[in-house]
Amino acid sequence: MRPAVSLVLFTSLSGAGLGALVWLGALHALGLPPRDTPFVVTSTVLALALVVAGLLASTFHLRHPERAWRALSQWRSSWLSREGVMAMITFAPALAFLGGSIVAGPGGGVLAPAGLAMVLCAVGTMICTAMIYRSLWTVPQWSNVWTVPCFLAIGLAGGALLVCAAASLGGAPVPGGLLVVALLAPPCAAAVKACAWAHAEHPAGSDLATALGMGDRLRGGRMLEAPNSSENYLQREMIFHIGRKHARKLRRSALVVGVAAPMALLAAGALAGGVAGAALTVLAAGCGLAGTLIERWLFFAEAKHKVALYYGAERV
Repeated sequence: MRPAVSLVLFTSLSGAGLGALVWLGALHALGLPPRDTPFVVTSTVLALALVVAGLLASTFHLRHPERAWRALSQWRSSWLSREGVMAMITFAPALAFLGGSIVAGPGGGVLAPAGLAMVLCAVGTMICTAMIYRSLWTVPQWSNVWTVPCFLAIGLAGGALLVCAAASLGGAPVPGGLLVVALLAPPCAAAVKACAWAHAEHPAGSDLATALGMGDRLRGGRMLEAPNSSENYLQREMIFHIGRKHARKLRRSALVVGVAAPMALLAAGALAGGVAGAALTVLAAGCGLAGTLIERWLFFAEAKHKVALYYGAERV
């Protein structure tokens, strides 16, 4: 599939923002709220800003962005519509959580129910986003059991780094428990993604024989001539070739930039403290987001739509 900048930004920014809301809500739902109002407010505002930025970026993928609201009406049958509806619903407990933090303080008991609701809605939104791609059986690299876990793991890892960065921006020390989570989440996300990459190496896809329903009788068969003489929309949008060598380089880059660098910078920031520590923590969150952008670009670039068989591909 041809990677669209709007979708790469949407899945990366919204995923990190929703992941941050999950961690903030979980702290309060478990009765472990940070005793620092600027930290909670800064974290929540930053998370919501990323979610909004991601949703706005997704509208640029539409030919008529002004009609985007119509997609919300198809929630009975469309995961895209369900994702939009869940994103809107998530804002209700998130704004209640933010308002309660300002009025009652981060230790207010009224925030626990709002935090729990925020966790459930944010996780539900991430699952709906992942199911947009998981439900496309025409793309074997997406239609497998690893798509949803990858979206959740990467979103939660980015969210943990984002909350740590918000704590530093607010002038508060990063809570010890959250620091441990932020150090462990990236390698856990990398392990899940590695399983997805391994699965994608040998997908249960199709070739020309299976597409025609001829099984082994057409092994080695090929098309006599191209179906068209000039490139069309399907070839531009659904067929994208990336060399295995380049894909592996980008995978390594995603792991170095999105996993190794954030862990090292976060640990160094915790040891340094002060302004230097805050700068290193913010840089760690930036590296985590950059790594996610690389991974998301690969997520689209390595996917092969079965329509490619019609245009001469040997297998997808």
